[in-house]
Formats: sequence, structure tokens, C-alpha cells
Amino acid sequence: MRDGYGGTAMSSVAAEVGGSKTTLWSYFPSKQDLFAAVIDDMVDRYGEALRVPLPPEGDPAETMRALGRSLMATLMRPQIIALHRMVTGEAGRFPELGGVLFERGPARGHARVSSWLAQLMERGVLRSADPLTAAKQFVALCQAGQFQKYLIGALKRVNKAELDAEVEAAVDTFLRAYAPESVV
Repeated sequence: MRDGYGGTAMSSVAAEVGGSKTTLWSYFPSKQDLFAAVIDDMVDRYGEALRVPLPPEGDPAETMRALGRSLMATLMRPQIIALHRMVTGEAGRFPELGGVLFERGPARGHARVSSWLAQLMERGVLRSADPLTAAKQFVALCQAGQFQKYLIGALKRVNKAELDAEVEAAVDTFLRAYAPESVV
């Protein structure tokens, strides 16, 4: 994160961790492989939203609130913001980084939420629709407020009460949009 993807050489990584470049190359055949391992580590360490229980029999609104709060707490972490900024800043020179980040982070979350939403749709709790599209829409609704400003530096400090209100609004909007036809 300090030097960016383009500014980081495998030899400097080896020097920083105290090993040889040959040893580093034996574990990571390319810098992109090393970057993928860093992403995997960050997801394991900070991916709380990937561990939020999604019970198919539970109250969808309650589960979505917990999921939305966890998602936003994860995304607003300084380490995750720094990662997004770095990938965005390097996207012109290294477009493959966005794909690595997306597949190892957001795509995993979308798939997990999609599977849960599909169960709710099958039970008639939500109207039938494409569950992956619905999962992406819920995530986007959660990110529609402070996140965008914080990511680009237009907001210096996150207001937790406001963030909770944004998640509440995202849940309300989502559930209205996906209410079963008999409710609409």
C-alpha cells in the first residue's frame, strides 16, 4: 500500500521480509500472485461480512441490517479504503488488479448473499428475480452514502449513527423493491 503496485519490486519485498528474491519467487511466481495473496489475507482478516450468519428462516430485515452494518464496517476500515484507492490509482497501468480484487472480495460476498436471497425467493419471502443482481443492488444501496465520500477523501471522518441510518434506508429500499407481488 505504501509504494503502490507499480512502485513495488519483488526484490524490495524480499528485502523487507528478510528473505531472498529466489525464495519469494518460489512462493509467488509473479507479482500479481503476491498481490492476490495479499488480497486473500485482507479478506480473511477483515472480511467480517463474509461471516455474518444468513439464516434462511430468520427475519430478512434483521439479517440484512446485520449484514449491511458489517459490510460497511469492513469497507470503511482504513486498510480496505487504502486498498481500493491503490487499485483505482493503478487501474490505468495495471487493469488486471481490479479483477483480482473483485474476484477475491466483492464477488465472493455477492455469491454468498445471492445464495441466501435465492432461498428467500424460493420460499416466497422475496419476489422472484435474479438473486445475483439483487445481491449487487443491496450492496450498492449500502454504499450509496458516506462510503463514496470517504473513499475519495471528501469525508474525513465516518459518522456511525449516519452510517447506521444509511444501512437502515438500504434495507428498507431493498425490501420494498423485492416485496412479494402479493404485498405490493
